Amino acid sequence: MLPVAELRGLTPRDLNDRILTSTQPLLLRGLVAHWPMVRAALASQEAASAYLKRFYTGAPVVAMLGLPDIGGRFFYNDDLSGFNFRPVHAPLGGVLDELEGHRNDEQPPAIYVGSTTIDNFLPGFRAENDVDLGGGREPLASIWIGNRTRIAAHYDAPDNLACVTAGRRRFTLFPPEQLPNLYVGPLDFTPAGQAISLVDLHAPDFERFPRFAEALEHAQVAEMEPGDALFIPSMWWHHVEALDAFNVLVNYWWRQSPHYIDTATNALMYAIMTIRDLPPAQRKAWEGLFRHYVFEHDERTSAHIPPAAQRMLAPMTEDMSRALRAQLLKRLNR
Repeated sequence: MLPVAELRGLTPRDLNDRILTSTQPLLLRGLVAHWPMVRAALASQEAASAYLKRFYTGAPVVAMLGLPDIGGRFFYNDDLSGFNFRPVHAPLGGVLDELEGHRNDEQPPAIYVGSTTIDNFLPGFRAENDVDLGGGREPLASIWIGNRTRIAAHYDAPDNLACVTAGRRRFTLFPPEQLPNLYVGPLDFTPAGQAISLVDLHAPDFERFPRFAEALEHAQVAEMEPGDALFIPSMWWHHVEALDAFNVLVNYWWRQSPHYIDTATNALMYAIMTIRDLPPAQRKAWEGLFRHYVFEHDERTSAHIPPAAQRMLAPMTEDMSRALRAQLLKRLNR
């Protein structure tokens, strides 16, 4: 595995399109080291918890709890019929107190608050701890809090800027083309919304998952300290390890497509339902249609049609997106 490429000496003002549209991960050392949250966490866990509690409004957060024997690895149960953890709704202050209470345990229960929207649960936090991504980007900012946990390799459709604010983290990243070598589990039954690799990165079973050895040859690793940030391009798979008894990460998600463009995951699900099990000749014909109208589309695809008559073959607009969504809903509800 190779280290992720690093950039040092940057401040949030230095973020630009070259960085934020990179097709390779970038480790931005010390990008948010000036944040008050980072300084509080470097002082002590108690100081970091107190800092977070300043902004908390009292609304319950969703916490995932696992027994000590899962070793912090949030995953499926043995036969993939369920999961090895349970979600609970709890006040954030109670979760932070629980993390402090288990700080010195050799085998603590696994505690993880994931993907919690900062503006909803910690209003005012971003006034003191934030980055301006510029370029008209309107990111969703989330916070992730827990102890020593492991999240299996998964991808996200948006671009991602992940900022470590407490504890250390290790990201292991795989490029999108390594999908066949990652042995991904169910698409429609997942621990936290995204399909995950079934391979245990700490103890890979190469007899069961032999192609994972190839994936490791293309992996990149980022070892991160408080104040570091990692840019993760869209669709890159990433395995995330929180390495200390108390860890906090703030991340920003944004898409390079307009807000009215639906998620491509829905198209994948619908294609699996409608195309995957067709006879081979028909499936091949649909492959050609997708290649022509989607994957190899350019200005020549519909040049023979008068612009006013191109309809959905013209560049997508918000009105057209809304009209197509209405047509799809009507067809799906027949």
